[in-house]
Amino acid sequence: MREEVVLRSLLLVDADAQERRQLSAIASRAGWSIVGAADEETAVGLLQGPHGREVRATLLSSWNGETGPALIAALRKCRPNLPVIVLADGGSVALAVDAMRAGASDYLAKPIAPERLLEALTAHADRRRATGELAPLSEKIAPDLMLDQLVGAAPDFRSALAVAAKGARNRLPILIVGEPGSGKETFARAIHHASLRSRGPLVQLDCKAVAANIIDSELFGHMPGAFPGAFSERVGRMVEADGGTLLLDEIGSLPSETQARLDRVLATGEVRPVGCNGSNSVDVRVIATTSRPLPDDFHAGLAERISTTTVTIPPLRDRSGDIPALVRHFLTRFAEEPGMRPLSIGNDALAVLMRYGWPGNVRQLAGVLFRAALGSDDNSLTAEDFPHIAIQSRFSGRRSDVAPDIGKLSADAAMAGAPQVTLYRQDGHLRSLEEIEADIIRLAIGHYRGRMTEVARRLGIGRSTLYRKLGELGIDTAA
Repeated sequence: MREEVVLRSLLLVDADAQERRQLSAIASRAGWSIVGAADEETAVGLLQGPHGREVRATLLSSWNGETGPALIAALRKCRPNLPVIVLADGGSVALAVDAMRAGASDYLAKPIAPERLLEALTAHADRRRATGELAPLSEKIAPDLMLDQLVGAAPDFRSALAVAAKGARNRLPILIVGEPGSGKETFARAIHHASLRSRGPLVQLDCKAVAANIIDSELFGHMPGAFPGAFSERVGRMVEADGGTLLLDEIGSLPSETQARLDRVLATGEVRPVGCNGSNSVDVRVIATTSRPLPDDFHAGLAERISTTTVTIPPLRDRSGDIPALVRHFLTRFAEEPGMRPLSIGNDALAVLMRYGWPGNVRQLAGVLFRAALGSDDNSLTAEDFPHIAIQSRFSGRRSDVAPDIGKLSADAAMAGAPQVTLYRQDGHLRSLEEIEADIIRLAIGHYRGRMTEVARRLGIGRSTLYRKLGELGIDTAA
């Protein structure tokens, strides 16, 4: 294990001393060592030197549209398969387009989220992992959406939307559960924008990416002298989010002591910074996410408090019928960005995408489409634009490679752009009228953001009838 750490070198090109220290601190958590280079000549010299083979990835910390392509070309000439990850100011898709067309493997926006950087390094530097179109893009390349703009017709997805829409209208905490890449952050942002707190701030903290010894300072703030190195006062994320929403990614990673403190804050509305005898009153709505069930030793009171409303997002492999609509949605979004153009997609390509297991879920699908759109010279994407997906979808040795079970009628309806209510079972037979009615009600609750009076009016029934149907159909009244 020690030898593996020594051999994991990251070539950091064109970074000032402060940024080099910051990136080095982030990368060292995962066992990386930083090798700095101020320019192209130095970078190429290091790759060609005696320790060049120890470099497993390159990070260009400042993208320049004029010099960047030549720099990537020089690195590729020296090491054709070396992953090149580009950092650039802001989240502009136009910059991502330039970098990816110049040969970059991935794209990240500044300021850097530590977890995204580590995920990108791991994904691209692990030789056992898939490359090319199967490697997910780390940067978010789609804008925030409202709840009624989230794409999906699968019953479980519509149920999640309905619960989210109803939960958005109160101030109680919400727990969002879903696999990595399934859309937890997208749901959280949509809930915030649909809530009465939409005019307030949305503050985000990745609990897994912050060291345990400073997480209390990040979350609650600290006073000068609270601990060695605390030279000035720090305002915590809870106070920053006052009047708005605090999004806690991977809340299960919080240390037990922090869990207990957070539970007290949510119960009392009082935040006490580290090293402070007093407290601040805050009005914050917490939305927490987790990729797996909360651990057994998680604080019982906090678990009960945040899971009163739980939104469970199904993985993409369990809603393959949604893939055609998602694909068209992403292609439309990409076409609106500078440097991109409108593209359609053929049914042969949709069939390939629907047969794949998508271990990276919706985030991976968006990355695959983005790469395909960049590389296509035609006006329509075909199966030939997804060679790796076509190959991997034939495998069945791993769970993520299992071909999703979707009937031909369902697949044909999805590819044809049929209305977003699932009519057919996986075996090709029609679903029961009761199941379809439940889906339509869930769709209406999600579309009208939990406004039950409006839902009843649009469905042409009374409010009391609507609630009676919710009970008869077994739809959670929280939805």
